[in-house]
Amino acid sequence: MNKVVVGQKHLLQSLVISLLADGHILLEGVPGLAKTLSVKTLAQALDVPFSRIQFTPDLLPADLTGTLVYNPKTGEFDTRKGPVFASVVLA
Repeated sequence: MNKVVVGQKHLLQSLVISLLADGHILLEGVPGLAKTLSVKTLAQALDVPFSRIQFTPDLLPADLTGTLVYNPKTGEFDTRKGPVFASVVLA
């Protein structure tokens, strides 16, 4: 990850520590500090699903958790999981 994200040693160490501790991490900072790139790179390195949630005023709970979608071919409802079911979520 050091080859992809340059100059953010503390951030990368914090990501790895939280991963090893089976915890969560809150990344805060001004735009342009490679927060998104760091999280995407971590997910790629671990080969796990990554999703990003953009919080907007019209966001519904189903936008996060998923919903049932009717399939007219089968006449049944199919489950569409939301972004919170990814292993790495950037919100």
